[in-house]
Order: sequence, then structure tokens, then C-alpha cells
Amino acid sequence: MDSLSALRDYTVRGELDSITCVGDEFRFAGDYSFPCTTETAFRSKQGNLYTLETLLFFIRHHHLKHSEYIQSARLHRIPAVTLPDRKPLLDYLQGRIASTESIELLPVDEYRPDDPSYGAVPSSIPSFGAGGETTVPEPLDYVSLLRARERPLKDRESLLECRNRDFYSVLVASTRREEERHRIESQQRKDGLVAKTRLIGSDDRGDDGVGYDSTPRPKMHLKGSKIGEGVPIILVPSAFQTLITIYNVKEFLEDGVFVPSDVKVKAIRGAPKPDCVTVQKKLSRDRVVAAYEVRDKPSSLKPEDWDRVVAVFVLGKEWQFKDWPFKDHVEIFNKIIGFYVRFEDDSVESAKIVKQWNVKIISISKNKRHQDRAAALEVWDRLEEFMRSRSHS
Repeated sequence: MDSLSALRDYTVRGELDSITCVGDEFRFAGDYSFPCTTETAFRSKQGNLYTLETLLFFIRHHHLKHSEYIQSARLHRIPAVTLPDRKPLLDYLQGRIASTESIELLPVDEYRPDDPSYGAVPSSIPSFGAGGETTVPEPLDYVSLLRARERPLKDRESLLECRNRDFYSVLVASTRREEERHRIESQQRKDGLVAKTRLIGSDDRGDDGVGYDSTPRPKMHLKGSKIGEGVPIILVPSAFQTLITIYNVKEFLEDGVFVPSDVKVKAIRGAPKPDCVTVQKKLSRDRVVAAYEVRDKPSSLKPEDWDRVVAVFVLGKEWQFKDWPFKDHVEIFNKIIGFYVRFEDDSVESAKIVKQWNVKIISISKNKRHQDRAAALEVWDRLEEFMRSRSHS
């Protein structure tokens, strides 16, 4: 099936959400995959063939006014569908019409003398022998004919063939990545131990027991509040209605990759829910690594723990702040920076309450995972700016 027909099929069935972008290609669930920039059979009235990326973005945003759609397409750097093509394209993709003059027919195979199937007698038409008797030919094996025309894209052997590269260089690169992963995990365990030691308190012995600077760290007093001794705390909602939870916050803040919470829960099936997760500021542009604790149970915090709370990911519901030691939202977001993470395609109504608060809204894409890093960097930049401005006030 060609890309245009596949897109029409998924649109009519209401399964556009199952089309995902992986790398440089769109995957239609487990059925098909096409390059994002592949040209479809729908030709614009201006003469060019629309790409699959253009048509998919259009059908997902056709409810917008044309001027708003054009602005959104420019923002995402995707060529837009012209106004004269909107109605016939929408009618075709939604199944209201079977075809349109803008759709080009797929090219017909040319005559090939070496094709054994060319000129074969159809199984439904009898032929006559030399004596005039009727003979019925053997039925055609259509499966074999189809397989003879197939062109496999990849197999288990072609995957091992790397043009202009040998297996040794691949092995070296893979080994380096594995060593880097072990180094990061080791550093994370070390940071977790440091965080735990600081929380307990490194008494008057002047030694925290892990080889770090034993000089007592003074408290950082802030205007209107303070950051207590120990590792700063970031709070996330415990409800699954929010995009960032304690299950996926580590990948998002450390690696700049958004993984849905339900996917993470399935991956750690059977494991208990963590009470605390330690994340590192590895995405900082100045390459300074710092540890933060992430928690999702504010009720378990002691009064002195609230001095270390520096940020919160908000759910957009009033009940999230029930029993917090603050009188109102103004005091909360004066002492703690708030973040609200949303999909860029979500309606404005979903953030209606949040816009009334002093909260930073962070937008991420539903499908373009390469954009997650920029969103995570924005969180770190906002957090660092907030802490600097408060400490220097």
C-alpha cells in the first residue's frame, strides 16, 4: 500500500494517534513505515507532490483556521497545504470521496521480456490443443509471482553489513557507549549516597565518609524563604493525569527524553514504586553536575524538608496543594518555581487554571522526541535562574 492510501485508511478508521515518528520515518502501528519526506500521489494545484509529513500534519490540524494552520506549519518548519487544496484533500482523506483529479495513478509495470509471468494464460480461460481438444492450464501461483516481485529492504544479514565500516569500529563504538553508561550509573549511585548522607546530617566529625569535601556547608538564606542544608527537592504529582511523574522524571531531566509513565510502569512491572529518585543536572551547558531529589508525597516531608523544596511540577488542580505549609498560590510560587508540562497540541482550556498562577509552561511534542532535550534544558535554565535570582536578592 502506498503512503497516501495508508494515511487515508488510518484517517477513516480514526487511528491517526497510532502513527508515530521514529527517527526520520513514520510508522503506521505495526503495518507500514514510510520516510517522513516521501512524496505521496496527491499533487498540489501548484504542481508539486505533497509529502507524507505535510499531509499528516494537515489532517491532524485541519480543524484550525487556515491562517492559524499556516502559522503552526511554519513554526514546525513543515510545508503547508494550500487553501485551494484543503477541501478536496480533506474529503479524500476522510473518505467522503473515492478519488480526485489531483491524485496520480501509480505507475504501471513496463513490459519485460524476461518476466516469466508476462503473457501467461489466465486460469479462467481455456486453451485448445492441436487436435481441437480443450485443455485447462494449471492455475497460476499468485503468491509465488508476488514473492518474485518483492524487494526485501532488510534482513538479518544485511543489518550486519555496514558500508565503508568494518565490524571492529562498530564494536569499539558500542563498547565506549557501554563504558559511558556504567560510568554514569556509578556516578548516580555515588550521588545518591551523598544525598542520603547529607539528609542524615554529617555531624561534627567533619567527614561525610565518601571522600567528598568535609567542610560544613552553610545554609543559603533566600529572600522570603530559604534553602535548607542537604540536597534540593523537586516535587512531582503522584497522579497519572500529568505528563511528568516520579517514574519518568529521571529520563526527562537527565537524558532529555520523554517516556510516557505507563510505558515506564510496564517496564518495571513487579517492582515497588520509588519514594525518592535522585536526578543529576547533566544537561547543563556549563557541565556542572548537581544532585536533586524528586519526591511525589508532600505529606511525608518534615517541616525542615520544606526548606529544601525548590521546584514543583504542577498538575493544574487545586487539590495538589492541600495541606501545604503556605497560605496561597502567591506564596507557593514566590518561594518555589512551578512548571507545567503539556503537549503542544493540547487545547488552551487544559492550561486555563495554570495560566492564572506564576508557573512556567513547558510544551513538548507528542511524536518528535528529538525536541524533548530543548524542553528539559528550558526546565534546568529556568530553575537555575530562579535559584540565582533568589539567592542574590
